[in-house]
Amino acid sequence: MTPELMIKACSFYTGHLVKTHFGTWRDITHANQNVVLADKMNRAVTRYNFRLQKSVFHHWHSYIEDQKEKLKNMVLRIQRIIYCHKLTIILTKWRNRARYKNKKKEDELISKHELQLKKWRNRLLLKGASAGKSNLPEQSSSEVCLVGETPECDISQLPERAILQIFFYLSLKDVIICGQVNRAWMLMTQLSSLWNAIDFSTVKHVIPDKYIVSTLQRWRLNVLRLNFRGCLLRPRTFRSASHCRNLQELNVSDCPTFTDESMRHISEGCPGVLYLNLSNTTITNRTMRLLPRHFHNLQNLSLAYCRRFTDKGLQYLNLGNGCHKLIYLDLSGCTQISVQGFRYIANSCTGILHLTINDMPTLTDNCIKALVEKCSHITSMVFTGAPHISDCTFKALSTCKLRKIRFEGNKRITDASFKFIDKNYPNLSHIYMADCKGITDSSLRSLSPLKQLTVLNLANCVRIGDVGLRQFLDGPASVRIRELNLSNCVQLSDVSVMKLSERCPNLNYLSLRNCEHLTAQGIAYIVNIFSLVSIDLSGTDISNEALNVLSRHKNLKELSVSACYRITDDGIQAFCKSSLMLERLDVSYCSQLSDMIIKALAIYCINLTSLSIAGCPKITDSAMEILSAKCHYLHILDISGCVLLTDQILEDLQIGCKQLRILKMQYCTNISKNAAERMSSKVQQQEYNSNDPPHWFGYDRAGNPLTQPDNITSSKGSLELTVEKSTYSSEEEVA
Repeated sequence: MTPELMIKACSFYTGHLVKTHFGTWRDITHANQNVVLADKMNRAVTRYNFRLQKSVFHHWHSYIEDQKEKLKNMVLRIQRIIYCHKLTIILTKWRNRARYKNKKKEDELISKHELQLKKWRNRLLLKGASAGKSNLPEQSSSEVCLVGETPECDISQLPERAILQIFFYLSLKDVIICGQVNRAWMLMTQLSSLWNAIDFSTVKHVIPDKYIVSTLQRWRLNVLRLNFRGCLLRPRTFRSASHCRNLQELNVSDCPTFTDESMRHISEGCPGVLYLNLSNTTITNRTMRLLPRHFHNLQNLSLAYCRRFTDKGLQYLNLGNGCHKLIYLDLSGCTQISVQGFRYIANSCTGILHLTINDMPTLTDNCIKALVEKCSHITSMVFTGAPHISDCTFKALSTCKLRKIRFEGNKRITDASFKFIDKNYPNLSHIYMADCKGITDSSLRSLSPLKQLTVLNLANCVRIGDVGLRQFLDGPASVRIRELNLSNCVQLSDVSVMKLSERCPNLNYLSLRNCEHLTAQGIAYIVNIFSLVSIDLSGTDISNEALNVLSRHKNLKELSVSACYRITDDGIQAFCKSSLMLERLDVSYCSQLSDMIIKALAIYCINLTSLSIAGCPKITDSAMEILSAKCHYLHILDISGCVLLTDQILEDLQIGCKQLRILKMQYCTNISKNAAERMSSKVQQQEYNSNDPPHWFGYDRAGNPLTQPDNITSSKGSLELTVEKSTYSSEEEVA
């Protein structure tokens, strides 16, 4: 073998080997690429299928979610429908049950009313039968049950404290009558605590001087308070009061026989007097000289309408220990006092807190300036009937810490006075500015920052409108306001009432008398003042619809709708059905009302204490009989102009309304003078005449409407003047 062949053989072998391995590698590599490609293809297909499934699932999921949401909403709607249906069923049942109970309660009240009325009439029959017999036979048990009398209860077995609480509600006349029942009752009336306060003014026409003297001599060590107001007594009787060594309060106002000599005996025997009322008596400077010498602890003094003392008498107040402890002084009607007299008061009574000067046309700004120079502690000022007081008085009072101020009937007071109030009297709580024609909306804006204001009286301030009241209510003063009198503020409308309901949560007393623009919509806002207990809507244009809305309030105790000519029996009846707490009602001069309102009051409002039906000519004796049989708590009754009433009602009132204190019977043509005189001994105050009703009443003595409309129209102003109430607030009336 040659080398060339060896090389050739090796090359062939090597090439064949390479070729073989390369082919094998190539085959293997190609096979691997196919596998990888197939794997990738499979993976791609798998991914594609997954994405396709995901897309389909997403659409399916969205569809399912939508279906679930629709199903859920459908279920909620079905549940809501079922709930509303159940609620409707429940409310329907509740409404039907409430109506049933209300109807049942109303039927019970009516049946109870009929039963009590029947018992009342049976009682009258039995009383009439017994009055016709000289010897009264004993009543059977059936008769007693028929009359409706309660079983006897011996109150003498009660504790002494309970007995005192019972007898404290009785007048002196009633206590005397109770002492004549039997020995046990006489012993109860002899409790010493019962004679701490004796009021002889309630029996001034029936009790003799001899009894007064003996009573004071017997209880001279127990008597702390004596009231002789209006008593026409002998000087010796007044002198017997000097034996009451522990006397602290003495009221001899309106006593024409009280003299300086009587005052001398009392001052020497009763040095501990704290309260002394000498108003409208004939005292002179001699009495003024006695006050500082003997009454060293005197705190309250009233010299109202005492015109016989002079400025020199006021100078005596600084003698001896003086009247330096005096905190209340009433100088109303003392027109003889000059500026020098007020200086004397300022020198001797520097601690005065409350000052009342009413009916003083001679009072000027200089008098007040002289007074407040040394009396800087005054917190209460009352000026009624002082036409010459001006804005300068407010400026002079800026040194005092006033909390209560009252002006009435003054034309010189302007908005400038209220600017002084805003700056100098931050603690002012009571403001009475009645019948001040110079006050405008600007004044109300000045009052809005007063945080302590609780009583605001702006009656007859005709220039006040919705704008001023809204600005006042937007301030902090509206939160605590409790009493608001806006009578005769004719520019006010429903807008003001809406603001009141939003800003006055504590309002108790509201007067919108003669606010002509008030409508039923405004009454709907009043219903939202839940704290309201008294409202005056007299002279407004409200109708039965407004009374139906007002009946939703439920808590009203006092309502006045005098001279509201659109109100009928239906409106009053609807209101009475929902106002079981009603205590005072004034429907005077609503001539369209009839006996139906009295029947409604007797059924639903048996707690009535004051009723005015003056100018209602359709009221008859049968209605007053029902009233007497049911309303036993009646204290005040005005039946003036009820021309169909006769003497019979007075007998019914004596039997049924034993707590009646004030009775007005003006223009009652069918009530005789003799019956009125007999009734006068049963009440404390009575007004009576049998004259024909005036033309402005709108009807004649038989109750028939007058045919001359001109007379009625021309007298409309007289009607408004007559039915207009006092601008005093309820708090002033209580005081």
